Amino acid sequence: MHSSEESVSTKLQRIAIKAGKDKRCQFTSLFHLMNKALLLECFAQLKGNAASGIDNVTKADYAIKLDANLESLIERLHKMAYKPQPVLRGYIPKAGSKQRRPLGIPALEDKLVQAGLVKILQAIYEQDFINDSYGFRPKRSCHDALRALSQSVEANPVNYIVEADIKGFFDHVDQEQLMAFLQHRIADKRILRYIKRFLKAGVQEDGQHKASERGTPQGGVMRVITIIDGFTPVSDHIK
Repeated sequence: MHSSEESVSTKLQRIAIKAGKDKRCQFTSLFHLMNKALLLECFAQLKGNAASGIDNVTKADYAIKLDANLESLIERLHKMAYKPQPVLRGYIPKAGSKQRRPLGIPALEDKLVQAGLVKILQAIYEQDFINDSYGFRPKRSCHDALRALSQSVEANPVNYIVEADIKGFFDHVDQEQLMAFLQHRIADKRILRYIKRFLKAGVQEDGQHKASERGTPQGGVMRVITIIDGFTPVSDHIK
C-alpha cells in the first residue's frame, strides 16, 4: 500500500514502533498527520451531547456541513492561520468538598484539533510510560488502577498505603517547562506552535477574557497533552 493511502491507525502505529525502538528519537515530521481522515475520526469520537464552548457550536451543528467544515479547518491549519479560541470556564461541584472544580469547555473545532494532537502524541509517549501508570491512558481506567493496587497489596507484604494529590496541579503547570519537555521528543515546529497557541488562548469567564500565563485548562484535551508529556500527577501512578 502506498504511504499516501495508509490509514490513520497504520501511520500512527509506525510512529509508535519507531518511538518504542529509539527512546531518544526526535520526530521532525508529524503535522502532515493532521489531515481529514484523522479529524474525521476525532469528530466521530466527540460526545454528541457535550456542552458547547464560546462558539455555541454543537456536534450536530458542525455535522450539517461536515465535509466543507473539515476542508476549511485543514486549510487554515496548514496555512498556520488557525487560532484557538478562549476556553469557556465553568465550575462543577467537587466530590467530598464544598469547593468547586473549574471546568474548561473548548470551542468545537478546538476540541477536534486538540484530539488530533493527542492521538499523534500518544503514539509516541505511550512507548515511554511505565506499566504502573494509569492516568488518562487509552484502554486504562480507574478500575484498572484499583485492581492492580488490590493485587499488589494481596500478593506482597504491605505496611503502608499512601495517597497523594497535587493541589491545583493543572492550574499551576509551568507552560515554558512543558514546552521544553515536549522538545525532547517533538521537533516538528508546527506541532509545537499549535500546542503553545492552545496554552496561551486563555479562558472566558463571566464574559471576560483572561490570559493564561500558566497552567492548562481543565476539561479540554490539552490537559491530556500535559499528562502525556510526563507531567502526570502523583495520584495517577500506582507503584
